[in-house]
Amino acid sequence: MAIKKSELYSSLWKSCDELRGGMDASQYKDYILPLLFIKYVSDKYADDEDALITIPEGASFADLVKMKGKDGIGDYINKKVLAPIDRENGFDMLSKMADFNDEDKLGNGKELIEKLSKLIAIFENPALNFSNNRAEDDDLLGDAYEYLMQHFAKEAGKSKGQFYTPSEVSRIMAKIIGVDSATSQSQTVYDPACGSASLLLKVNDEAPHGLTIYGQEKDNATVALAKMNMVLHNNPEAVQDIVQGNTLADPIHKDGDFLKRFDFCVANPPFSVKSWSNGFHPESDIYKRFDGFGIPPNKNGDYAFLLHIIRSLKTKGKGAVILPHGVLFRGNAEATIRTNIVKRGLIKGIIGLPANLFFGTGIPACIIVIDKENTGTRKGLFMIDASKGYIKDGNKNRLREQDLHKIVDVFNNQMEVAKFSRMVSYEEIETNEYNLNIPRYIDSQDEEDIQDIQAHLLGDIPNRDVDALQNYWEVYPNLQEHLFHPAKRESYYSLVVPKANIKETIFNHAEFIEYRETLDKVYSAWESETKPKLWNINETTKPKELIYEISESLLKQYKNRALINPYDIYQHLMDYWNDILKDDSFLIKEDGWIATLTPIKDKNGKIKKGEFESELIPFELVISRFFKKEQTEVKTIEAYLDTLSAEMTELIEEHSGDEGLLNEIINDKGNITKGDIAKRLKEIKGDEEYTEEYNIIHSHEKLMTLEAANKKTLKEAEAKLKQQVYTKYPQLTEQEIKTLIVEDKWLAILKNSIDSEIDRISQRLTNRITELANRYEFPLPQVEQQVQELQTKVAEHLQKMGMEWN
Repeated sequence: MAIKKSELYSSLWKSCDELRGGMDASQYKDYILPLLFIKYVSDKYADDEDALITIPEGASFADLVKMKGKDGIGDYINKKVLAPIDRENGFDMLSKMADFNDEDKLGNGKELIEKLSKLIAIFENPALNFSNNRAEDDDLLGDAYEYLMQHFAKEAGKSKGQFYTPSEVSRIMAKIIGVDSATSQSQTVYDPACGSASLLLKVNDEAPHGLTIYGQEKDNATVALAKMNMVLHNNPEAVQDIVQGNTLADPIHKDGDFLKRFDFCVANPPFSVKSWSNGFHPESDIYKRFDGFGIPPNKNGDYAFLLHIIRSLKTKGKGAVILPHGVLFRGNAEATIRTNIVKRGLIKGIIGLPANLFFGTGIPACIIVIDKENTGTRKGLFMIDASKGYIKDGNKNRLREQDLHKIVDVFNNQMEVAKFSRMVSYEEIETNEYNLNIPRYIDSQDEEDIQDIQAHLLGDIPNRDVDALQNYWEVYPNLQEHLFHPAKRESYYSLVVPKANIKETIFNHAEFIEYRETLDKVYSAWESETKPKLWNINETTKPKELIYEISESLLKQYKNRALINPYDIYQHLMDYWNDILKDDSFLIKEDGWIATLTPIKDKNGKIKKGEFESELIPFELVISRFFKKEQTEVKTIEAYLDTLSAEMTELIEEHSGDEGLLNEIINDKGNITKGDIAKRLKEIKGDEEYTEEYNIIHSHEKLMTLEAANKKTLKEAEAKLKQQVYTKYPQLTEQEIKTLIVEDKWLAILKNSIDSEIDRISQRLTNRITELANRYEFPLPQVEQQVQELQTKVAEHLQKMGMEWN
């Protein structure tokens, strides 16, 4: 059975719970990731003589399991597992991450033993077997590592979260520096401040044949993370070239006395480092990184890293660096450096990112794209203001798939998009004294919604507000005249339908219906193309290629469609892929088209007898397709029970209270029980004075009896239906399984999701017209007249009362 992403993630995060309290959140990773690593390499490489990684005797995960509950478990992990693996493979990483015998962090004696034993037990979960799990196309473990890095960075807070670059930003950088055109794995990529190496790996993934990876990182523990990341992402050969040291003072990757040059460079260096020049003298830098550009200010190292990268690129090299926005406009020494870089044509483009994306800081940052190949012919640089495209994710912002795709499309195609991107000439930059602050060149502010004083005074809707909806009128050319007529005075329209009928007028208009049908055909065309690809998922399918093909096809279908943002449509598919479809496709790839029932476990992990679930094929799909009659029977009983409940509620509301006929049988909790009913009926039976009360109580009793009987019937019907469903699963044919999954699940959910996006088109038009109608509905003279009429009525009432209005 293939590992599900949700199971892996929950297990990993559960392991964090075992460590809470004894150490800072930033240190969780130092204990959890080595165990994940040992589990992975043990499953993957144990007993394999040709394995890329050697597991010494006594150092496998199975050996860890044998130590559970035993004295000396922490010391064993340190000396018999981590150290030997480091030594045999030349890693020099695991031993540096954490001391598994640290009583200050893990507790004393029995507490330490119990805590480590529980951690090991979490990774013992049979579902976490990496030996033959999922395809090489899969990045399940890489995703898990990213998941942990992201959560560790969140919990570590600002001061300790800089080891991780959000994956969406990393992917943008990977896609805009041309690594997709790399022809050989011998081509190189370098990160001088590599952190946990997630950025390097994203760039490597983008290259068709992979790249040769180099990285340097100042922090010793973070270097260990980076090396481990390489192994977990199937790049163990890169471990030796991830090195520890201060890149600016002591760059380790060199060719003799010179800096090694690379085909590609990427970096997310620490922002505005004050001590950047510690350990060397920039004025006499032996690597000549600052020659011809200028020396960065003493207490701000942003340009030091940028100039190091420029110097580290080959003559046709390309790079991308994340730096704070301040580098675009700060003055003095940085202005001089910026001017020299621009004049040499080294900057291909700048991408402004949203604020609060990074874990180490909340300030906005930008990506500076370096391209040495075309410096002689470059006439300007390409700017993108992507500061508004993001989604809130807890207390941080996060780029969506659609934001990433749009940025990459626009940048790689140098597309000028209003309020988003433009090519800026060197002449314009020179006019602005080489200040590269993006708002100087791109006005991304929304158009101001102007209040019209004349309309407030005299009524009607300004022409400019109606004309601003021109993109709608181009699609629905005759709809405008069904909503507006020219007003008696120039430059204004009058709404010709009641405000309450605006939505109905739009939705029922022939042109609206026609365009909705056109969009339905667009989806149908995509579905016809996509369904066979989903239907034919098998062991040879590469899910990464699958989602790329069907998502790009969807984007293409909706491009250049009026009123539609194709990236919004694309986002619906990508959300569903990440939430459901990705796991489903890997499960099918590994296990085939089978309908599996899984026993349900209680909160303590014990199996509930006779209770099952199926995540791949939810029960409601099987019921809807094969047991409609039984489903209708259940729903009919549920509806009748709702009716009985409503009747009882109405009866209680009508006859409760101090004088109510049901007051004697309503207890302190507001409930009525059969015992209280029987007791009261016995007390008043045959007494004519209480005939009405008797009848009302008896009516309620009959309703309660009916409710009890129907609840029993419902329970029996549901139990019968459940057993029918359980029996049906093993009988399902492959054709039926594919129909349930592809048609009833995947495509049906996607259709509903995309339809909701289409519905927002008309809703936006409806909302805007309604907003304008409300805004100018009551002009000042009308308001004044209403006030006068009300004042007159009040005066008349006061006069009748013998009083006078002053």
